[in-house]
Amino acid sequence: MAPKDFLSSLASAFLLFIAYTAAATDGGDEGTALGASYIFGDSLVDAGNNNFLPTLSKANIKPNGIDFKASGGKPTGRYTNGRTIGDIIGEELGQKHYAVPFLDPNSTGQALLYGVNYASGGGGIMNATGRIFVNRLSMDIQIDYFNITRKQIDKLIGASKAKEHIMKKSIFSITIGSNDFLNNYLLPVLSIGARVTQTPDSFVDDLLSHLKAQLTRLYQLDARKFILGNVGPIGCIPYQRTINQLKEDECVALPNQLALQYNSKLKDLIAQLNDNLPGATFVHANVYDLVMELITNYAKYGFKTASKACCGNGGQYAGIIPCGPTSTLCTDRDKHVFWDPYHPSEAANVLIAKQLIAGDPKYVSPMNLKELRDL
Repeated sequence: MAPKDFLSSLASAFLLFIAYTAAATDGGDEGTALGASYIFGDSLVDAGNNNFLPTLSKANIKPNGIDFKASGGKPTGRYTNGRTIGDIIGEELGQKHYAVPFLDPNSTGQALLYGVNYASGGGGIMNATGRIFVNRLSMDIQIDYFNITRKQIDKLIGASKAKEHIMKKSIFSITIGSNDFLNNYLLPVLSIGARVTQTPDSFVDDLLSHLKAQLTRLYQLDARKFILGNVGPIGCIPYQRTINQLKEDECVALPNQLALQYNSKLKDLIAQLNDNLPGATFVHANVYDLVMELITNYAKYGFKTASKACCGNGGQYAGIIPCGPTSTLCTDRDKHVFWDPYHPSEAANVLIAKQLIAGDPKYVSPMNLKELRDL
């Protein structure tokens, strides 16, 4: 979430979040290693695309990335203290390299075969979402960029092998939707016109109509294995709790109601796509319930707080000012569900990722990511 992307379709991320494959790129370790991961979404899974944009939404400043071992603790543009959900899932499924950000100059050649990350802090399903940040990559633009990658892979290994690689060895992860509420429909002033002309029902239907077209477009580009995260409990993030001056066990009702409304219809859309797009498998990641479980029963999972940001400033939950060099920083980062006012910590991301990889059907269905990889 650019300042406010949250557990979007965590996925979003999630997830959101998270793209993963069925076999190693060169055919070795078939069924046990991840081939390619193509990641779409918002700041929950952005691995550095916003570093290359003139935007107000950036995470390439300390102490972001302080626990990211691959960079030696230096910020990479990830909106957390360590790995994103996508990073963790890739590692657990045997991916050889992290998916490189599309806008990174290193996103060329063989790197494309391990996957590409198109996610962007502030991005949403709707092109107008996140305009408060000036620049960000919407879902439509992210798919435009995948289309470029798709042609590059054709040139790299030939059309026939490229088609097999995309269809059989790649998982497409979509973690998006939170910003469409937090940085569009619910945003003061900028969204007032939209809310006058669109009821919540109408706005949610509009979102899903756009998302359906976007997913169909990916299918037409040979994507076959998908995981879609629903929108998390965005009314429970430290930013929302702080500005509304809530008690520790309270969340803001309206954002959560909108998320649940969207999530219910997203589940129907996933079922419809599974029925109507031959050869495709769409996996539903129930990020809302998964994150709510961590928030409600945080002590059970080893956390000491699910309301206060580890890195941030302002108010009871350090939820007003985004994480940066002048922020108050907690010393026990693995004891906080939230890294900053909007995004989960690496410790929370690990628990979320494990459920998506091999978890309970109430959180990931009709199969988990290991099963999707091995299809």
